[in-house]
Amino acid sequence: MNCRTGTRRSGFNLVETMVASVILSGAVLALGAVSSGALTQMRLNRQYEAAASIVDKQLTLIDAVGIDQFIEQGQSEGVVEEPEPGYTWAVQTEYVGIDNVYLVAVTVRWLDRRRPRQIVVQTRLNGTSTVASLGRETQER
Repeated sequence: MNCRTGTRRSGFNLVETMVASVILSGAVLALGAVSSGALTQMRLNRQYEAAASIVDKQLTLIDAVGIDQFIEQGQSEGVVEEPEPGYTWAVQTEYVGIDNVYLVAVTVRWLDRRRPRQIVVQTRLNGTSTVASLGRETQER
């Protein structure tokens, strides 16, 4: 004999379980999308950091050698394979005409999943080299 009066079953029915599963699935998908976006942004930030490092190396080289000698050498572009392969750099110089000052623009280009990216940095440099200035000071002493 079944006695259903007074006893009640505890637990979830099928509809409640399905709704909870849908909500949980939506939360997991949203978390996965956020993680994927964060990884993509981290990769892009790493590429921009490598490009900024290349710009810094080129500007340090130009400053150490001197802008006049850099222009005389004639190498105003090149390919860098050290941080990551596929980066190219180019340097454009323009004489401003005031106190031996040059406008220097360094451009670094690379491909990111068949999408071209670039960073351009402009600065003004004095026409005398740091190395030549230090050499003169030691000779005068």
